[in-house]
Amino acid sequence: MSYTQKANDLGITFTSQEPGYLNLCIQTGNLLMTSGHVSDQHGILGQDVSVEQGYAAAKDCMIKILQSVHNTHGTLDDLKVIKLLGCVYSAGDFTDQHLVINGASDLLHEIFGKDGDGYHARSALGFAALPTGAAVEVEAIFEIKG
Repeated sequence: MSYTQKANDLGITFTSQEPGYLNLCIQTGNLLMTSGHVSDQHGILGQDVSVEQGYAAAKDCMIKILQSVHNTHGTLDDLKVIKLLGCVYSAGDFTDQHLVINGASDLLHEIFGKDGDGYHARSALGFAALPTGAAVEVEAIFEIKG
């Protein structure tokens, strides 16, 4: 089954996006690089947002990224996930950023395979604030295979 079909089977739909202030996904050579995509969930992890809510927020970010990648490239089928950067709006003593960003990584593993094209490098970092008060922001790099 194709990666695009797997995403569709998970309820992810791909629609045309209007260009914004910044490019949400840009191709350079055989790489697709995304801007940071923020979650609809707002608040501070370790304060008023739980790890479970943060996990869902990271997954939300990845769905938005996949939509931007599909909008730029037209498919997910010939892609390999290379790198994620996950940013978590964190209380000073919160140390589970990696568990939050698993929401994005797990979705990629489900679509692209954990042992194949979805096996990626990743950083998960805590921040004192994120734009608009979003709980999570994620950016990604994909390789176009072939």
